[in-house]
Amino acid sequence: MARTRPCNSALTAGRLRKAQQFLDQAEAILDLTDDEAEVADAYVTLCAHAGIAAADVICCRGLGVHSQGDSHNEAIQLLRTVRPNGHKLAQALNSLLTVKTRAGYSSEPVTADQRRRAGRAARQLVDAARS
Repeated sequence: MARTRPCNSALTAGRLRKAQQFLDQAEAILDLTDDEAEVADAYVTLCAHAGIAAADVICCRGLGVHSQGDSHNEAIQLLRTVRPNGHKLAQALNSLLTVKTRAGYSSEPVTADQRRRAGRAARQLVDAARS
């Protein structure tokens, strides 16, 4: 069973600020570089953190709780229960978390395609959290 934490307005607002900050800084990194491949892992990692924070906001607003477990899979499962678009948002979070492992913990850099997909998924989640 997923461990959850009740939400309040301060937690929700704080997580939304963090989601936006992570996404803004991810996009700034790309704007400041001449070679996106050189910063791809940092970009993807920031996108993943943006998506995680946004997922917390979405769950807080939709369910009144967010995931507090040790496993990101619990967060994906909880997000999936949000209506109306939980399944689609859970897929976005899952794709971010999958590539986060490669970006942050592997010796292999992320690919250009993974970088683009991470950006789309993070924007999707942050946009949903803001709406």
